[in-house]
Amino acid sequence: MQNISEVVFVLQGLNDSLTNRQIYFTFALTSYLFTIFVNLMLIATVCLEKALHEPIYIFLCNLCLNGVCGASSFYPKLLHDLLADSHVITYTGCLSQIFVVYSYVFCEFTSLTVMAYDRYLAICKPLQYRTLMTVQRVAQLLLLTWSFSLLETVVGVCLTARLPLCGRHIQKIFCTNWEVVKLSCSDTTVNNIYGFVLMFSHVLQTGLILVSYTRLVRASLRLHSDRKKFIQTCLPHLVTLLVFTGSLVFDIMYSRYGGSTLQALQNALAAEFLVVPPLINPIIYGINLHQIRSRILHNFAHKPEIPKPHS
Repeated sequence: MQNISEVVFVLQGLNDSLTNRQIYFTFALTSYLFTIFVNLMLIATVCLEKALHEPIYIFLCNLCLNGVCGASSFYPKLLHDLLADSHVITYTGCLSQIFVVYSYVFCEFTSLTVMAYDRYLAICKPLQYRTLMTVQRVAQLLLLTWSFSLLETVVGVCLTARLPLCGRHIQKIFCTNWEVVKLSCSDTTVNNIYGFVLMFSHVLQTGLILVSYTRLVRASLRLHSDRKKFIQTCLPHLVTLLVFTGSLVFDIMYSRYGGSTLQALQNALAAEFLVVPPLINPIIYGINLHQIRSRILHNFAHKPEIPKPHS
């Protein structure tokens, strides 16, 4: 009997001609490099500017760092497959990709929840904000974000790793937990229950965010300054949440009920939550947050002074 660790999966998402794949490679490489650039630029700007060492900017850096991890779990393997004749991945490599992808997904949800909590305190309880959102509290929230996300992922991957497999063909351009579970020839009830628990918990997170925004809208209508603060910091946050949730829901629904037709559409839907949020998050926040935008523009426009020669 073959050791399960020696199993090699075949990724069947890339069935285009070599010419098309070379075009896709160019776009994918450009998108990946630009994603890394804009995220690292925002992180570096916040880290180097002491005036930006505030909770909202620290949480934003965490969101961008998570975006880099999510993009890096997808692009390198895709770029390799776009130039390769065979599109395979080892069992260990597949589980590793699943681990990083789902850690990114869960951390994104939790990060957006933490940022919503921060904005709720800043707008609804401005006088208590400094007391409530201390350095220790920020560190605790960041630790909770990553610990909770990694724990969720470890349990899910362990439940999947215990399953015996009766197939090795994955109908996607990257590994997902659902695609591997579908290849199992044993009872997957525990996996389905755990998936339901995760779905319920993250729907609850989304509900908490929406409740906090309801209060934020009410509070922002009172004063002009609160309204401006809402538009600058909460509106991009809401756009980020909607884009990420929408793309993830589309992928989940299509992978379960969309069938195997229109491979290009399936690939686009599958990759959207790994491509779009990491790319647009730093752009949206960089444009809307005046402090970050001004510092980035200053750094790019700043020209070192050339000392004048002594006469």
